[in-house]
Amino acid sequence: MKSWSAALVLLLSVVSWGLAAPAAEAASDDRAPVLHRPGQAGTSVVFTGRARPRAKVRLQVRSPSAWATVGRDRASRGGRFRIVVATADRRRTFRAVSAGRTSKTYDVASTPAVAVPASKPVGSDACGPLVTRPGGGTYQCTLVDDFDGSAVDRGLWHVMDKVSEGAACMVDTPQTVAVHSGALHLTVRPAASADQCPLRPDGTRAEFVTGSVNTFWKWSQQYGRFEARMRSQAVPFAGPQEAFWLWPDIRYSTDLTWPASGEIDIAETYAAHPNLAIPFLHYTGNDNGGPVPGLNTAWNCAAARGQWHTYALEWTADQLVISVDGRECLRNTTGGASFRKRFIMAFSQLLTPSGANQFLPGDLSPTTLDVDYVKVWR
Repeated sequence: MKSWSAALVLLLSVVSWGLAAPAAEAASDDRAPVLHRPGQAGTSVVFTGRARPRAKVRLQVRSPSAWATVGRDRASRGGRFRIVVATADRRRTFRAVSAGRTSKTYDVASTPAVAVPASKPVGSDACGPLVTRPGGGTYQCTLVDDFDGSAVDRGLWHVMDKVSEGAACMVDTPQTVAVHSGALHLTVRPAASADQCPLRPDGTRAEFVTGSVNTFWKWSQQYGRFEARMRSQAVPFAGPQEAFWLWPDIRYSTDLTWPASGEIDIAETYAAHPNLAIPFLHYTGNDNGGPVPGLNTAWNCAAARGQWHTYALEWTADQLVISVDGRECLRNTTGGASFRKRFIMAFSQLLTPSGANQFLPGDLSPTTLDVDYVKVWR
């Protein structure tokens, strides 16, 4: 009985399989192509799916009046197909067609336009590679000094002499102002003699001498890009203060009372703040009531002493933008009248007489500001 039942089951299974196979094959032959959800690869859209083995498959896209074929493939022996088309800037609807039957449709979204980075200007001028001007075009070089000689260019720079400033006096000596090793060097140091500095109104004399140069009565400019690469000496004491700054050229405008007259301190560095460069814009009668970060000054311009840094000003009629090593740290958009005139340029090594950076005479040793180059464009 058990053997007969097993034989009967086997016989019925064989018969059932033989009857079902042709029907299944026919169903496979008649089925519509299956289009899987498309995927994107770079600038292409990849369509995959299944159809009758070795059947021809066409990929079509819907147009306003009809369906248009955009790709073809022949299904594999396993019935798989793959068609790749380029992406488009508009939404499109696709379907697969094979053996007179169509698949379900899929919509493919448009591909967002990829912003192409602005190409760098080609060419160079006296300042080096051309620099892109905000708003388009390129700047034109108007001044460059690489300090690659052995002396200050007196045709461009005025060296301050016998002028008291803060706790020191500026003098024109090789010990305070020098050019060598490819840089300008401005040094503050103890005075060589008791009478090296001029008398102050109170009858005293500064005990320290220092160096400062500017373009007074030699060169000035209104608007443009001003850039300098500098290094403030790292020291273990307070007092040294350095500046890359602009001052109105009184030959071309009435010099109002400071600070309304205007002053652009592109960078001031202080030994008491060894990791900062601090810009400051002076342009109102009350100096905006004092330092206002984000308006006339900034305390986020990282610039460690003892290292080279590039300081830049982008100056137009509408705004002044100051950056350190390519990183913007102050933008002023007031368009103040104090900045609508020509300014001269200056570099100074100073000595702070009071406040957080006040020097102590017993601590001070010679301290130098190095300027690798200065470049100006318009």
